Amino acid sequence: MSEIELDDSAKAELVVKIKKYFDEELQQELGGFEAQFLLEFFSAQMGCYYYNQGLADGLKTFENKMKDVEEGIFELEKAPLTSK
Repeated sequence: MSEIELDDSAKAELVVKIKKYFDEELQQELGGFEAQFLLEFFSAQMGCYYYNQGLADGLKTFENKMKDVEEGIFELEKAPLTSK
């Protein structure tokens, strides 16, 4: 897995959310630099867990769709002719 890269607008949005969380929930004022540092830390340390869960969820969805395809193919089978 390569390093998780967020575009600048996503990073800025997340920094605002981190600062707001610290202010409202922890009553601590956090600067932009500190919030960005926390974002980078959490991304590096925890990002792989979210990434792996996303892969597992995607695989499960794919497996379910393949079951649907398999059922659809079996529905196309024709019964052999019976002799009279």
